[in-house]
Amino acid sequence: MLIHYVLQFRFVIRCLYLQFKSLRSRWIKVSAKQLELTAFGYRVDWRKLLFVGVILTISGIMFQMLILPYPLHMLFLSPPVKFSSYESLNGTIPLREALTEARAEQFHLAQAGPIVSVNSSIKLIESMPVEQMSAATPLRRNSTSRRRKKIKPEGNPKVLPPPPPPPRKTIPSHLQRYIWSLSPNEALAYAKKEIEHAPMVVDDPDLFTPLFQNVSVFKRSYELMEMILKVFIYRDGARPIFHQPHLRGIYASEGWFMRLMEANRQFVTRDPQKAHLFYLPYSARQLEMALYVPDSHDMKPLSIFLRDYVNMIAAKYPFWNRTHGSDHFLVACHDWGPYTVTEHKELCKNTIKALCNADQSEGIFVGGKDVSLPETTIRTPRKPLRNVGGNRVSQRSILAFFAGNMHGRVRPTLLKYWSGKDEDMKVYGPLPIRVSRKMSYVQHMKSSKYCICPMGHEVNSPRIVEAIYYECVPVIIADNFVLPFSEVLDWSAFSVVVAEKDIPKLKEILLAIPMRRYLKMQINVKMVQKHFLWNPRPIRYDLFHMILHSIWFSRLNQIQIPSS
Repeated sequence: MLIHYVLQFRFVIRCLYLQFKSLRSRWIKVSAKQLELTAFGYRVDWRKLLFVGVILTISGIMFQMLILPYPLHMLFLSPPVKFSSYESLNGTIPLREALTEARAEQFHLAQAGPIVSVNSSIKLIESMPVEQMSAATPLRRNSTSRRRKKIKPEGNPKVLPPPPPPPRKTIPSHLQRYIWSLSPNEALAYAKKEIEHAPMVVDDPDLFTPLFQNVSVFKRSYELMEMILKVFIYRDGARPIFHQPHLRGIYASEGWFMRLMEANRQFVTRDPQKAHLFYLPYSARQLEMALYVPDSHDMKPLSIFLRDYVNMIAAKYPFWNRTHGSDHFLVACHDWGPYTVTEHKELCKNTIKALCNADQSEGIFVGGKDVSLPETTIRTPRKPLRNVGGNRVSQRSILAFFAGNMHGRVRPTLLKYWSGKDEDMKVYGPLPIRVSRKMSYVQHMKSSKYCICPMGHEVNSPRIVEAIYYECVPVIIADNFVLPFSEVLDWSAFSVVVAEKDIPKLKEILLAIPMRRYLKMQINVKMVQKHFLWNPRPIRYDLFHMILHSIWFSRLNQIQIPSS
């Protein structure tokens, strides 16, 4: 710092000497009378004027030495000194060498960079984004390119992250060629063997480990599904029963899956010889609306219609008869979904059925082969994620809540023991108007610690997914109900399952849960929410992919790996 001021002082003395020498030469040539100036009628002595000018010059130079970041000779004659590294500022490089390098660097620069004080340059570099640093400090660019390039203004502009690359691109080319060379059954056997030797997953940014029975198995199976699975969709079948999804109401799951499956490019193939699974694209809800005679209580015409459709598929294509339907699947969320397959033996026993009515006690849903389909209520198809989210735990003043129509064997028992019996247990039939005026159904769920989800006519209930949407811990009361994705998810981590016979002890069971465990379950409900969301454009691990993975996983369970 001392050398810096010495150099500036030498520059001031040299300027004064040159100015004095110039004035001296003029004074010799010009007479005293010619130097006398007249201004506003007053005579001004040149000696006094010279003295005042010298004083002002010295004051200005000293001012810039003390205040400005760089001396005047550096501002006007050359660009600012730029040290080559942070080490030179800390004194690791000797000061004389640093100054020499800095001066030598000045003559190689085409233009002066931005004027920044030495003390603030380090903070500026640390806080400047990489793109701004490269744009703000060009070293060897000409003036034309400099004028064309504009430095981005400061601030925090919204930058959309680039979409993740498709998982297939990350697969080594030799592995991809090997998989392509396999037949569908060989590829499935390869995948099953890989899953049995899945590498250990300790922490994954996309998967919350406490939610899964075995996160390592699920992750490896999911990755192999993305890598291998191809689905062939039959184009046969007339609308509205086929290829026309129903996207609204409590049976919307089958329609949303149909819509997203038929629009998918990653998993769908037009070559049935390459397919690992075959999709029967019918809607149980549309079948009921088109064929059921109201109040007839006769579902046989529906099952006969579906039987004839499968027989037509088997006669037209060789794929059904090749496996007797074991590599075919259907997706039906209507309560009558299981009963529409009873007229066709192979369809009922062999086909993979993704059903909301996943009741093991009736003999139609086969555990370990069939898939439990989540029942989701979609009120606005254009905004399927509307109202998702809930209140904080501190704002959940209600212990347990239920409101709904009285049908089935469980709900009347629930009302018998808890309707109007306890202030902590808000249990109603249809939500009374006097109550809904103060707090709506959705607000009740968002303000409750536990949301009671009893079965209705069938074991399934849309309230289970609604509770997850509103971040309320679901209390499931439905014996013989196979919970969705139970082959991979650990439902005890984010829900409470109560036997039907224990309804009288419901409050006692809920109060016996420690607060620490409840807080963990409530956090887990938030984390599992992503796996139950319908996205207009599917994303990894969402509801569409989870359903498809369950069907894929079921198909893998049918594959026998040779002992060799």
